[in-house]
Amino acid sequence: MIFSKDYVGYLARQTVKQLVAAKMIQTKAPGLVEERVAAALVDELSLEDRINDEVRVILEAFQDDMRKTGASYPEMFKKVKNELARKYKAVL
Repeated sequence: MIFSKDYVGYLARQTVKQLVAAKMIQTKAPGLVEERVAAALVDELSLEDRINDEVRVILEAFQDDMRKTGASYPEMFKKVKNELARKYKAVL
């Protein structure tokens, strides 16, 4: 993930603060809402990390075939990552 968890917490607090100020949401427990927003942000921001891990597992399984055919690891990484992003409907 490219952001620290502290920064994500800050973003969540500011987001909830702005939504309450704009009267877009009402809450009696802003701390709970901030925690849930932070969890959702962490989950969304770590999606690329999870996709990268899955790509590494896939390419590790095909490592011998790639070596035999002379396929470039960085090139294959990019192709498999794009396919997984499409599969998960992720915008990276």
